Amino acid sequence: MTAEYLTSAMLRRELSARSREFARTHKLLHDLTPGSSPAVIFGRDESGRHGNFHVESYSRICADPEWARRLAKVHTSSRRNRARADWKWMELDAANSSDALLMNIFCHPGVFSDGKLRPEIANLLNVDPDTQPCFGIHPGVPLHKGRLDRTEIDLQLGNLFVEAKLTETSFQNARPRLIERYRDLETVFDIPRLPWTDGIVQGYQLIRNVLAAFASDASFCVLSDARRRDLIEAWYSVLSAVHYPSFAWRLKLLTWQEMATVLPTDLQQFLEIKYGIAPA
Repeated sequence: MTAEYLTSAMLRRELSARSREFARTHKLLHDLTPGSSPAVIFGRDESGRHGNFHVESYSRICADPEWARRLAKVHTSSRRNRARADWKWMELDAANSSDALLMNIFCHPGVFSDGKLRPEIANLLNVDPDTQPCFGIHPGVPLHKGRLDRTEIDLQLGNLFVEAKLTETSFQNARPRLIERYRDLETVFDIPRLPWTDGIVQGYQLIRNVLAAFASDASFCVLSDARRRDLIEAWYSVLSAVHYPSFAWRLKLLTWQEMATVLPTDLQQFLEIKYGIAPA
């Protein structure tokens, strides 16, 4: 199946429309951000339902103190754009949150239960089924002079670091002085082959994440929507600059659509209705 190409703005609009219909159909607590292109923000209602999560995933998240801590991260637009003064929006309340999508999948009991990952998922990601999902870790990326950059990794599964993307506009850009701070930059990358535009390096976030995996002797995977070919191309432009021969094979990309092929049926249905993510 060939996925339709969507830009960040186009996908945001699609997710907003899907979420509004989802909220209306199931009578879920939600709000809209102010502006001409409002985003949907879900909340927990009096019966304990949260429209941004599959019901079983949300139950598991709330029951695990480490996972539940992710729910308390305040939305960056909460103070500036809130339509309702009495509602403090959280990052994972947003319908377009890639972190919420990630937790919908990996906190679902059909994906991770009794301390084990579903075998098909472990095989797809090439990780040990006994590995434990850890969200929002800070492994530390070595800088010069013994300092560390505490960049966040969305998910760690054993020796695999995962970066999740959905409607984000890019992987960030940076001036040379920012990437030159990293101890292993020249060891891992052929610097002239990195994607440069007018003296600015593209994919700064990916460069940091790859260097974090290298320093931790880990593998790294980008999880992106197949409809976001711009993000996929950005990843491969950074990957093509990796010249450390025994490390490049640890770097990969998977789409949410590919991931959906090995998920439980109820979770597949949820992802298709709410996100338009169908098995590839």
